Amino acid sequence: MLRFARGLCSRLRRRGRALAAAAPSAPNDGRLGEGIAHRTVFVNGINMHVSEKGDGPVVLLLLHGFPELWYTWRHQMHRLAALGYRAVAPDLRGFGDTEVPADPRDYSIFHIVGDLIELIDKLGQDQVFVVGHDWGSMVAWNLSMFRPDKVRAMVNLSQAFTPRSPSRKSLEYLRSAFGDDYYICRFQEPGKIEAEFASYGTAWVLKKFLTYRNPGPFYITKDQGWSLPSEIPLPSWLSEFDIDYYSNKYEKTGFTGGLNYYRALDLNWNLTAPWTNARINVPVKFIVGDLDLTYHAPGAQDFIHKGGLKNFVPSLKEVVVMEGVGHFINEEKPDEISEHISDFIKSF
Repeated sequence: MLRFARGLCSRLRRRGRALAAAAPSAPNDGRLGEGIAHRTVFVNGINMHVSEKGDGPVVLLLLHGFPELWYTWRHQMHRLAALGYRAVAPDLRGFGDTEVPADPRDYSIFHIVGDLIELIDKLGQDQVFVVGHDWGSMVAWNLSMFRPDKVRAMVNLSQAFTPRSPSRKSLEYLRSAFGDDYYICRFQEPGKIEAEFASYGTAWVLKKFLTYRNPGPFYITKDQGWSLPSEIPLPSWLSEFDIDYYSNKYEKTGFTGGLNYYRALDLNWNLTAPWTNARINVPVKFIVGDLDLTYHAPGAQDFIHKGGLKNFVPSLKEVVVMEGVGHFINEEKPDEISEHISDFIKSF
């Protein structure tokens, strides 16, 4: 009987290990990134999920965009940790395993930057290097504008700094430039786009966003919605496992947290009035793909290449335009982005 009980316990342990290894959301599944540690940190009134790899003295804070998670940085975390850095990638407020406040007003840029300031303190750091993509870049620009003392240097991907226009609110400009079917304009009515996304299915919506490579504006038409092909082919850098990981998280929390960042655009326009014409005074490297829709926004290339960006970011050290690369640049070209990051920060 004792031998049987020991054998049963052994079989149960083996089965438990097998089930844990098969679970798509297991933190240390080899495909997610073996050796990446996960913990929850209480910052600025919310519980924030943080992933970390490496134990070097130099901390890189990696900030994701929409509809991404910490997971978008998994490749860079491995590479940078191997080079002796400590890579830290949180799920931002409203995303993934971080808390999702219900009130849209809790997604102001002050709240989001406040989360990061306290996170930096909880990491035991006075300053960090910051790397951002998409919304993460916008947050990084603002973190550097509000608290330059916290940022040693910064690498931003896809989203160039956008100076505040004192004469026109953000949504007013977007509607005048692109119309009401532009994706950011369609995101504004709470519950409306969430219901449409639910009708399409979480995985399909994620594939639609993550595979978008048209450098033109992104539209979600009200009358026809999106066409629904039976399959959306995935590029070589995006696997069904990746989609499953993202889907599991978004099915748990929904898209509302991420959408509230867009819904706070005009609120942020009001809040940041004192920073009109402010400049970013930390060293910066900016990287964008030449197929990125942000790079083809009206006036963007002139602003980036003809002195506008340098005017507002006086310590801009380098602008890199990667040929044949779309918006999700850190996943599409993970090795190249890791090299750009490490080459930049090692000079400090």
